[in-house]
Amino acid sequence: MLAKAKQNSMHLYLLCIISLFSISTSVNGQEKKVLRKQDFSEEIKDYKRSSLLLFMLENQKAEHIDAIKSTFLQQKIPKKFNPHTTNLPPFIVSDSTIKDKTKHISEQLKELGVARQIVAKWFNRNSKGVFNLDLVKQRGLYNASDFDVQIAKQTLRGSAMLEDAGKHLIGNTFIIVNDYKYTNKENVAKTVKLVAKVGSLLKGKGGETALTDNLADTFGKGYFIQTTSYLFRLKWDQKAANYFFGTLWVDENNYDKERVTDFDKTDFFTLEYVGQQNALADVFSTKYTKKTEEELISRATIKASNSAISKLERKFEVFRTKTPLISIEPIAAKIGTKEGLKKGDRFEVLEQILLEDGTIEYKSVAEITVDKNNIWDNSYLPEEVPKSDSAHSIFKGNAKKLYPGMLIRFKKNLNIFK
Repeated sequence: MLAKAKQNSMHLYLLCIISLFSISTSVNGQEKKVLRKQDFSEEIKDYKRSSLLLFMLENQKAEHIDAIKSTFLQQKIPKKFNPHTTNLPPFIVSDSTIKDKTKHISEQLKELGVARQIVAKWFNRNSKGVFNLDLVKQRGLYNASDFDVQIAKQTLRGSAMLEDAGKHLIGNTFIIVNDYKYTNKENVAKTVKLVAKVGSLLKGKGGETALTDNLADTFGKGYFIQTTSYLFRLKWDQKAANYFFGTLWVDENNYDKERVTDFDKTDFFTLEYVGQQNALADVFSTKYTKKTEEELISRATIKASNSAISKLERKFEVFRTKTPLISIEPIAAKIGTKEGLKKGDRFEVLEQILLEDGTIEYKSVAEITVDKNNIWDNSYLPEEVPKSDSAHSIFKGNAKKLYPGMLIRFKKNLNIFK
């Protein structure tokens, strides 16, 4: 009985290894179906998304740290990502004396076992240490019953589906660690006043000093926020998959207590450092503003975080997400200033092709450009009144071959000086 269980386990292991990283030559030449408008739901929401997990550097000596943490905990991950929540604490201890933040964050993520916890989440590990493929099926948009049948029979189609999941889902799991730095505008205003007074005294123009004082007082309530966002990616390659399926995989039919213990202790899985990006959020407020200091901090934290994510997408191609077109008359998508949309931005349009084996290919078929006069200003917060009536941005381009449901992905900004 035990020998048969071991044999079944090995069959699953071999299937997963082959399927996650090998594209069988027998798949070539298979039937293809271009997904058209009728293949999408009314909301056009079904497409494979990257997964995202957020952390924050916590400096207990930082000003208003409680308000910052509270806002961070309430933050929602943008809908263009799948939130990859774990049981890990979202804060990484830090302080102002640390010079190499990248090294410090990498060490802390390793100590917390973040990579291992991400893998556990992907394979739906339960309290007994048992894995399953339910989340892979769900996020991969596979037909659940068909998926199970194909995997159980160890078919080429099942292999292709798992290869698809490894390439487009597990390997596109990202971690962002945000480091927030707050500068009180009152301090900046005092500096402005001092510089202005010195300049005016040297020129003998007291009137200019009074004017500058008034402007500084009006300007001086609120915060400048700089967010440094550190981007990491789960390293999910053939070596990682070999190790996981070959020595750690446990399911309901093949329970192995030793493997469960080995997974809890392993530090084999790792995160790749992609890069970092600074983002500045200026929450403008005057001395007449009725917002509390805590509310200003909250607004600034959210806006800085959104800005950081959009800038990371522009900077690192591997992190760029897809967004569906909701219309072609005009060409429109639900992205705007919140996602960093700017005049001159160019997007490639991707056609989704469903292969016979159930996997999806993406083919670039067109290019569109943001209409500078129709950029959706969606930078407002939930409690604020929208700044525009529209709920989408409009693009220019040839719509002849386009249809709702096609995906667009940022390509390039025409204005290199922006």
